[in-house]
Amino acid sequence: MGKKEIEDYLQEGIYGAKEINPDEKRKYLGTYRERVVLALSKAQVRGEKGLSELEEQIRQFPSTTLLMNNNMSLRFFKPYRELAEKLGISHTYVANREADSDYGLILAAKTAVDKEDILLTEAEQTEKEIEKKSWWQRLLGL
Repeated sequence: MGKKEIEDYLQEGIYGAKEINPDEKRKYLGTYRERVVLALSKAQVRGEKGLSELEEQIRQFPSTTLLMNNNMSLRFFKPYRELAEKLGISHTYVANREADSDYGLILAAKTAVDKEDILLTEAEQTEKEIEKKSWWQRLLGL
């Protein structure tokens, strides 16, 4: 073995295998940006926003996986887990103690989809919120 091969072997033994874009993988819960179909922030997951958009994207891309941020409370993921089970896609919790992602939930494909717009926009959120009125608003006709 040459000196370069031995050095690479030692470095790999100490620090682990070399990865391509490790920061990108940490940000997107262990997957690459090019594979992301839909990304929901932690606040959107807590507010159960994006369920209908998620269902639409799962129907459009049926061979996907739901990645959930394990640094959040698991109770927030119940409606998303139920939706994944109903539509027959796999779901998994991703824990990364070294770096915390801004995203609470990622819908990722197995191969690159290169979807330009992966975030749930504010317009879609407010549109869904308008549809959901509280019982007293419906009672008073507001």
